[in-house]
Amino acid sequence: MKKIQTANAPAAIGPYSQGIQVGQFLFISGQLPINPDTGSFPKGDIRDMTVQVLKNIQEILKEAGGTMNNVVKTTIFVKDLRDFAFINEVYDKFFDSVPPARSCVEVSDIPKGAPVEIEAIATLCVEK
Repeated sequence: MKKIQTANAPAAIGPYSQGIQVGQFLFISGQLPINPDTGSFPKGDIRDMTVQVLKNIQEILKEAGGTMNNVVKTTIFVKDLRDFAFINEVYDKFFDSVPPARSCVEVSDIPKGAPVEIEAIATLCVEK
């Protein structure tokens, strides 16, 4: 196992790693909409929050030598499923023609009161 860590994504807020690489697979911990430069959520709506989450995932992938095209599966946790269409507007822009497999679930709470959290699994030796 190899720990993947970058200052360009928020530091872990507990005893976990931003990412763990095992062979060709990269497991990215759930990312909150925390701007790593300010330590806070961006101002704005769920779209702005989703952009920040996906940028954080991009930076962890970059540190491991990958891109969003390497993502094969994501799980989205959202506090209000009515935000799903707005999340999709942003999400679609981060992936090329072959988006990853995905699950989305509404949850009662997310750490730090975030409205959205996304985790990802990527494969680093296969290009889509």
